Amino acid sequence: MKSGSRLERVLRAGHFAVTAELLSPDSADPQAVLDHAQVIGDSCDAINATDASGATTHMSNVAVAALLRRAGYDAVVQLACRDRNRIAMQGDLLGIAALDVRNVLCLTGDGVGTGDHPEAKPVFDMDSITLLRTARILRDKGQFLSGRPIDSPPRLFLGGASNPFVPPYDFRPLRLKKKIEAGADFIQTQYCFDVPRLRSFMERVVDMGLQERAFILVGVGPLRSARVAYWMRENIPGVVIPDAVIRRLLGAGKRSRTEGKRICIEIIQQIKEIPGIAGVHVMAYRQEHLVPEILDEAGLLPRPEPELFDGIHASSADVVESNRC
Repeated sequence: MKSGSRLERVLRAGHFAVTAELLSPDSADPQAVLDHAQVIGDSCDAINATDASGATTHMSNVAVAALLRRAGYDAVVQLACRDRNRIAMQGDLLGIAALDVRNVLCLTGDGVGTGDHPEAKPVFDMDSITLLRTARILRDKGQFLSGRPIDSPPRLFLGGASNPFVPPYDFRPLRLKKKIEAGADFIQTQYCFDVPRLRSFMERVVDMGLQERAFILVGVGPLRSARVAYWMRENIPGVVIPDAVIRRLLGAGKRSRTEGKRICIEIIQQIKEIPGIAGVHVMAYRQEHLVPEILDEAGLLPRPEPELFDGIHASSADVVESNRC
């Protein structure tokens, strides 16, 4: 057991895990975080606190994750390299663990040109793979990159991102392997709207045995309308939405939001049947109220109670021996 987080225990117990994303609010009011968390909290095993996603300013991701932990939720803090150098990153990793946040998703981060402060100076001292290696060194070797020892190393369940849906397709499993070798214990993917492409990706992942070395959670989410789907496809880097999905939303007319929800449920049901996938990551921007309905209709509720997997206490040696990261 790397961290003892709820997410890690759910995954190691063999349950199909569910995480959901909470966009950090444009507010200094902690209630703004809790209001959103209360909508999705009982439906998932952990909540992602985003890190200025889209290079747009919001409440601090670390603060959001701390508020979630204080309220009793398991949190995944997203940590992007765009805005911090290695000194700040290492300090944040210690601080995150000190706040009892045990899951960290290591990201390179969107370029500043995509956000609301294009004049900002990007840092990018590290990328996601370097950050994963750094976090693993702090956790497993108990030292900073400088070699200086850490009095109390952070206990962290480390995650990375993957996008199977953009070319070059043959490179995507190799990129995933690099992240796992760097230290990723779990993976969250970009939105999946192309299940055949996901199947092809996972066939290669299984052939390489990568699903035995990291837990793979596939990104899903409801689309509000064909117009929104088209905008996402054209403006959000890495999001691929096939024409067939947009046509289906167009055909639904005024019921496009209901159809978008139905598409999401169908995708989850298909994902559950693909070998090697350990869970889903739900991203429902401004549609958080749909998350419990989607998960319920997809057969993923109720979530397992903690007592069902509190007996999972694998030692580090057991983890290494079983080749399960």
